[in-house]
Amino acid sequence: MDVGFRLVDAFTETPFKGNRLCVVPEIPAGLSDDQMRMLALETNFSETTFVTESHAGGYRMRIFTPDAELPFAGHPTIGTAFTLASEGRTSERTVQTTALGDVPVEVDLERGFAWMTQHQPVFGDEFDDRAVVAEAAGLRPDDLDPTLPMQVITTGLGPLLVPIKDEATLRRAERYEPGCRRATEASGGECLYLFAIRGDGDVLARMFDASFGVGEDPATGSAAGPLGVYLAARGLAGMPGEAVVVQGEMVGRPSFLHLDIRPDDDSWMVRVGGGVRIVGEGVFRVPTGD
Repeated sequence: MDVGFRLVDAFTETPFKGNRLCVVPEIPAGLSDDQMRMLALETNFSETTFVTESHAGGYRMRIFTPDAELPFAGHPTIGTAFTLASEGRTSERTVQTTALGDVPVEVDLERGFAWMTQHQPVFGDEFDDRAVVAEAAGLRPDDLDPTLPMQVITTGLGPLLVPIKDEATLRRAERYEPGCRRATEASGGECLYLFAIRGDGDVLARMFDASFGVGEDPATGSAAGPLGVYLAARGLAGMPGEAVVVQGEMVGRPSFLHLDIRPDDDSWMVRVGGGVRIVGEGVFRVPTGD
């Protein structure tokens, strides 16, 4: 069975930077869940997407990490939307459907850019165990910002947002996997999203994964949206409004996640966008077992 794929870099305007993504724009009949997992493991990218249906008004897809299926993720959303629009499989303004539900997406093919409108945020409790989080990040408890709380906020997937006292401290953080598991289990967060505010509209972030086989993610759109809400709700970094989250420098894949966070009645409108570049294509040769 031949399974065509595209290689895509998301949250970058420079090929071979940003976060890598494998997009299967059309799955052949008979491709099983186990085979999708096998292909995601074969690429070993943080995510691989499998489009099960596409037309001008929208598309459906599934998202796999090397060891799990996700209901939603950020860079797979903008990367897949851009890829499908570039091939005429869907329109530049369309709706993505995953296990989480519908997410509106907007693609600018000429600019090489895409936006997603994430779900309205849900605020979790603040988390105060600084010792367990500091251990997970190879830091001391007093390296965390003493004036700001840690908190889980979700617009689809809920990271534990961890404010760090300054950029230099964030840059020397080191992911400790057993500690990340303990910290996410204790807080209820899907991952740790460490950040330092560098100025109005300018935030540096790092994502430490606990269980999805990612390690340190170069660009995490599902966490950047909640971070924008955290900042906007507290009037930090010039928010609400627009900002850029810089991520991925420490793993050699610099990424730029654009935020647009606005009040929406008693909640927030959350838009996350970035550049997309298609850098390759090919075909998987999948045994059929015949």
